Amino acid sequence: MKADRDSVTRKVKIAKGQLDGILKMIDEDRYCVDIATQLMATTSILKKATQEVLQAHIRSCVSDSLKTDEPNPKIEEALSVLEKMVNLS
Repeated sequence: MKADRDSVTRKVKIAKGQLDGILKMIDEDRYCVDIATQLMATTSILKKATQEVLQAHIRSCVSDSLKTDEPNPKIEEALSVLEKMVNLS
């Protein structure tokens, strides 16, 4: 992975902690809006981690693959992941 490992790891660990907290909120039958707010916060941080990973991928792997005369599956791969991200919104 070409992205900043510490940054991505930190974001994923935060999301993991948030998910654990959300599960506890559900078990405690907490207010729906509070649960939804926490779900949105978790989604947001995971989107930021995804963006960071994809930016690094495009700046390194895709960029490197453009320097060859070979067919470019890296571009199609990156576009496929971006398409999935857009469909999650």
